[in-house]
Amino acid sequence: MSGTIQSYKDLLVWQQAMDLVVAVYTLTKTWPRDETFGLTSQARRAATSVPANIAEGFGRENRGSYQQFLRIAQGSLKELETHLQIAQRVQMSPRMQIEPLLQQAESVGKLIRLLIRKLSEPRS
Repeated sequence: MSGTIQSYKDLLVWQQAMDLVVAVYTLTKTWPRDETFGLTSQARRAATSVPANIAEGFGRENRGSYQQFLRIAQGSLKELETHLQIAQRVQMSPRMQIEPLLQQAESVGKLIRLLIRKLSEPRS
């Protein structure tokens, strides 16, 4: 990559968020069928919301809107983390399966916060 951002697809934060979605889908395939419309659906929706909001914000006309969509992505990320912790507590997935996803989520969260801060800086 040349270092210039021409699309949301060029953003490391979007790429990592997409990787997290894949990991969540892979994990939730192992969850009980009776959770298909419960925790499985909620975790998947929260996970997919993160890169979707990053992309949507990128496409907005101004920094304020972009930052707002990044904040929504942050909220969805926290929602996903909570769903994953619930899955661990109710023994749908062991800690060793949940922990790597929580670490991925933390990494994505740091990148989102960094991007929000960067967008808050005055333009030079």
